[in-house]
Amino acid sequence: MNNPLELVDNKFLRQFELSQSNQMAKIEYSLQERKIFLTKLIVPEEIMSDNFVEQFIQLVMAEIAERNISVVPTSPPIAKFIRKNRRYKSMLPVGLRL
Repeated sequence: MNNPLELVDNKFLRQFELSQSNQMAKIEYSLQERKIFLTKLIVPEEIMSDNFVEQFIQLVMAEIAERNISVVPTSPPIAKFIRKNRRYKSMLPVGLRL
């Protein structure tokens, strides 16, 4: 991945989008009060790799951190990522444990 990846927040479809090699990966979300629920991770097989998925989730988490809202990961791959990367634990709402 030579070119920088550009994350798009498609507010109309309520999903973060990241394109690579003419393929689009998506993380669907639901925004409620001061929480964002990350509900589904969709990555086309052509661009599926652990490295790509990790970069995509990191970009989404950085965007959410800038907005200063809590994250509720309801998608198993995203919850697994947060468990593995403890620095994002502070972004979880009070009382939510993974």
